[in-house]
Amino acid sequence: MASVLGIEEAYKIYQHFKGQQITFPVKWLSKEFVAKEASEKYDGKNLKQLAKEFEYSERWLRQIIKKHSVAEER
Repeated sequence: MASVLGIEEAYKIYQHFKGQQITFPVKWLSKEFVAKEASEKYDGKNLKQLAKEFEYSERWLRQIIKKHSVAEER
């Protein structure tokens, strides 16, 4: 952690959480946030780039963008 955050920040985390086990989610962003952001950023040609950026499959993003656009039309 110290090599990523720096010794001072890593020590703060250590002081606050020492003795506890901490886990981090595999997906950093919520699906709802990704759906909204991907729908706003999608230009019809950048699905592959968005999939890489948000770490979701192109298929899932395509489905969620389609659902989001249908919901906006209502």
